[in-house]
Amino acid sequence: MSSPQSPANYGDENVIHDYEAHVNPSLAALMKFVGYDSVEVSAQGCVVRDSRGREFLDCLGGYGTMSVGYSHPHVVATVREQLERQAFGSRALFSAAQTRLAKKLAEIAPGDLQYTFFCNSGTEAAEAAIKLARLKTGRTKLVSATGSFHGKTMGALSISGRDRYKTPFAPLVPDCVNVPFGDARALRETVDEHTAALLLEPIQGEGGILVPPDGYLKAAREICDQSGALLVFDEVQTGLGRTGKMWGADWENVAPDMMLLAKALSGGCVPIGAVLGTPNVWEVWTENPLIHSSTFGGNPLACAAGFAAIEAVENENLVARSQEQGEKLRAAFRATQDKHPGFVKEVRGRGLMIGVEFAHDDVAGLVIAGLVGRNVLAAYTLNNPTVIRFEPPLVISDAQIAQVADAFAESVASSAEMLEGIEF
Repeated sequence: MSSPQSPANYGDENVIHDYEAHVNPSLAALMKFVGYDSVEVSAQGCVVRDSRGREFLDCLGGYGTMSVGYSHPHVVATVREQLERQAFGSRALFSAAQTRLAKKLAEIAPGDLQYTFFCNSGTEAAEAAIKLARLKTGRTKLVSATGSFHGKTMGALSISGRDRYKTPFAPLVPDCVNVPFGDARALRETVDEHTAALLLEPIQGEGGILVPPDGYLKAAREICDQSGALLVFDEVQTGLGRTGKMWGADWENVAPDMMLLAKALSGGCVPIGAVLGTPNVWEVWTENPLIHSSTFGGNPLACAAGFAAIEAVENENLVARSQEQGEKLRAAFRATQDKHPGFVKEVRGRGLMIGVEFAHDDVAGLVIAGLVGRNVLAAYTLNNPTVIRFEPPLVISDAQIAQVADAFAESVASSAEMLEGIEF
């Protein structure tokens, strides 16, 4: 039975008022403007329910987090069992949950990624990789891509690729260079004997769901091998089946020196981040095994969730399902694009990591509002507001795909009618 002060008894009006008063009033205003003006109370699979009884089909998925779906029964049961036994560790003794997850990640990771450092988020993973790369190579230069997103802590922000989020916090970490994404020539001209690491997303997420040209990741591997730089793949969004392969890098069968994970590894239950590295990279821990650490990183609850999430992906064949369902959803979006080519510029992506680019961010905004009005959740990509992302749980059904497709077609048609005669 819930108490008078429990979330279940809070009430929409109180929640929104107190969010404005104590959390982020500017974000609250934006959420209400778009139509996100209710309070979520429960979720299952691909469906989120609010306090008014309304059901939303979630195609935002926690920005790519909810790969196995909300409240996945295996993940929930595993986390509940771990919670009742031990939620947090002493940090002095060995942890079976952490060790088991690290071993599992080594078994399914590309190349000879053997070791894992656990943290709590993608941005923490990026911070760790930056430090490890500089320590291992003795170099300082870090190369990443324009439009990239690796997080918003100081180091991760420094290597990310949009000035809007970087400029207010300058000066950031020095010796960080952005080059155009997908441009192998730019990599060859920039990655050199001073470069500690090249950090890339196999598919750019916040940059607008950008798929690089064939051969780009292989070229990155060759360039790093030639220069002595470490290759780091940020698989925070692309990992664990999101793109229709277990890893985004699998599309070119390329293995990095380090790989960053978070989001889907949580199973949608407990935050977790991870940096996987090769034996060569992991030599940095020899002199001081506590040179980098995290109090909550690798806690039993998070590691239990991570292991269960991987089991769900494997046991339910969600990698192949992502590929199959993604093809259906892209085909439906392209059918709408054919009807409104002046408004929908491109449909792109792999698996269930899909971006739809519009002629103008105002069009994208209207379509998002139209989707919300038709009970479908979606949002911009952070570094490109002309692109709406669709990253639903990999368990999305054919009937739900049809629902999204219809809502998208109606929202685009309605937006096109409103903007008729306006040139972009």
